[in-house]
Amino acid sequence: MFIGESIRLQALGGDVVELCFDRRGEAINKFDVRTVDELATAIDELLRQKDFKGLMVTSAKSGFIVGADIFEFGKLFARPEPEIEAHIAAQNAVFRQLEDLNAPIVTAINGIALGGGLEMALASDFRVMAETAHVGLPEVNLGLFPGYGGTVLLARLAGSAVAIDWITTGKGRSAKEALAAGVADEVVPGEILRAAARARLDAAIASGDWNARRASRRGPVAIDLAAVTKARERLAPAARHQPAALAAVELIASCAALSHDAALKREHQEFARIARTQAAASLIQLFVSEQRVKSKANANAREGFPVRGVGVLGAGVMGAGIAYSSAVKGLPVLMKDVSPKALEQGIAQARQQLERQVRSGRLLPEQATRTLEAIRPQRDYAGFGELDLVIEAVVEDLALKHQLLAEVEPLLGARAILASNTSSLSIATLAQTLNRPEQFIGLHFFNPVPQMPLVEVVRGPQTATAAAATACSYVAALGKTPIVVRDCPGFLVNRILTAYLAGFLHAVRDGADFTLVDRVMEAFGWPMGPAYLQDVVGLDTLSRVVETITAGYPQRMRLDFEIAPTVLVGDKRLGQKNGKGYYRYEPDPSGRPQRVVDSAVPELLAALQPAGPREYSEQEILERLMFPMLIEAALCLEEQVAESAEEIDLALVLGLGFPRHAGGALKYMDWLGVRFVIERCDRYRALGPLYVPSVGMSRLAASGGRYFL
Repeated sequence: MFIGESIRLQALGGDVVELCFDRRGEAINKFDVRTVDELATAIDELLRQKDFKGLMVTSAKSGFIVGADIFEFGKLFARPEPEIEAHIAAQNAVFRQLEDLNAPIVTAINGIALGGGLEMALASDFRVMAETAHVGLPEVNLGLFPGYGGTVLLARLAGSAVAIDWITTGKGRSAKEALAAGVADEVVPGEILRAAARARLDAAIASGDWNARRASRRGPVAIDLAAVTKARERLAPAARHQPAALAAVELIASCAALSHDAALKREHQEFARIARTQAAASLIQLFVSEQRVKSKANANAREGFPVRGVGVLGAGVMGAGIAYSSAVKGLPVLMKDVSPKALEQGIAQARQQLERQVRSGRLLPEQATRTLEAIRPQRDYAGFGELDLVIEAVVEDLALKHQLLAEVEPLLGARAILASNTSSLSIATLAQTLNRPEQFIGLHFFNPVPQMPLVEVVRGPQTATAAAATACSYVAALGKTPIVVRDCPGFLVNRILTAYLAGFLHAVRDGADFTLVDRVMEAFGWPMGPAYLQDVVGLDTLSRVVETITAGYPQRMRLDFEIAPTVLVGDKRLGQKNGKGYYRYEPDPSGRPQRVVDSAVPELLAALQPAGPREYSEQEILERLMFPMLIEAALCLEEQVAESAEEIDLALVLGLGFPRHAGGALKYMDWLGVRFVIERCDRYRALGPLYVPSVGMSRLAASGGRYFL
């Protein structure tokens, strides 16, 4: 009947036709322009069939349809709103043709059906799901909401409360949950899915009840006002930066009284508006970046060798975190420390992590037991000669690191990789005393290790490609994202963060109220403002890191004045670790430290402010802190500290919590306009070289270019 690249039609007998999604040469089905075009062709073929009485929609893959092809979104959403609306309306017309076929439609969902895949199923009259099926509408995670009729169809099928919940949370749902919500009509074991779907279709043909079901979806739907009100209250705080979820609620509420077709037209219009938002552009780019970085990590891994055993030097917070993260993925770990107390605390830290995993249901008790048993604490180097990878994770003390690296290197096998978890010390400097610098690399984990998804794989000047590839393979095996960076002061993330903090310290010196700065930056989307961040890291620790990194860039980042952390540490204020820093910390009912404004701090900081306090606008605060960060990110790209804008921005999001709605420093600069940033930086040139745009920024602005096309 019809065989395309993604879809085929075939007669099943009994006047029933099967529409099977089977994307040629790929493991998954997705809706790209080609697939939608083929669906239109298949429907045209169905309309020509005179004896056609029923349609069964299936997938030949292990899943149903994963959704739209997100890689097509970038170019589409760069177009004007009317063009986006017209494109979506044209694609939706194909789905509406399917929905209007003069025959019952049953969709058999055998696995994953997300986004457009679920919307495809919602356009049918009945849905039969395998017990292992997993469905959902995750578009909100991309700054969008469903655009193939999902807001209209789901509300009319399962009610407005279900539609609001599913669409605004973006959570995946099991087949059992879909059945309870009214999205599935039947859930069966996978091995009988096809037979069950055919039986459902034959029954619908015989009874004709599908006509009434279809008609019930054409008109208005009752609106659950309580669900709307609750959703508005929950989503309003985030709507400033990520408006899609609240927009979906308002769309569902406003379309409830409309006809099916009028509601769909409103969905097209509102989808086009939301597609043009900063959040949508940034979140889609982050998704694309994550896929490309993952693909690159997989390619790198093929040049290395698998890591089957790991050694960790140091049982402190970082060492214990690395040991736990390795063991929980099935790798045996030797955790070495000279202190019995440190080893006990390291094992206790791993045990606490595992207990949390068991309580949350993520691990079975027996899995937790095996993981803990995989970590062997020891005070010597026994067994290190059998390991593939050894990671030094002691404090940032160059002499101590040199000592440990020199001790362990002769004990390792010929191909073993030696790594340092340093956050600020030069890999080249650390390698100076090693006999095999080509086997040495930096693995900069972020704290807390079990939760933070980023690891910087730092190549020294002599690091071999195979060593970097092996390190990437290991990091990926932990479920984390490896980004290869060049050795330089602060590497990538901490270097860019230091520029941001330097902007903050300059602003405080010039009279800014740090509590106002924190409020502005948190309102922008940072998980914590810069003063609060310093307290959480530890003011003594942060002072050392800032001193080390700024010394590496004396022409640009120099802080030729006494800085706030130094003054606070001098007053025995170390941050959360001793209950006082920029803020005072008091335990909440659950024992977690809560910040409280400390009236003594402004007086301490007044000594740093030669001109006294002054008022700052929100825009000035944002620009004085963010522009140094944007410039430093641009410099990192120009110097190839990381190879691409995608890697730099993804590292900032994963390693620092850079606001996702802004997408990372370079994507944010694209949104503002590189020319605009340069023009605004001119206003701050008197403050010093921290605000001097890079050569690459100037060239890009002159050409009208962007970091992301």
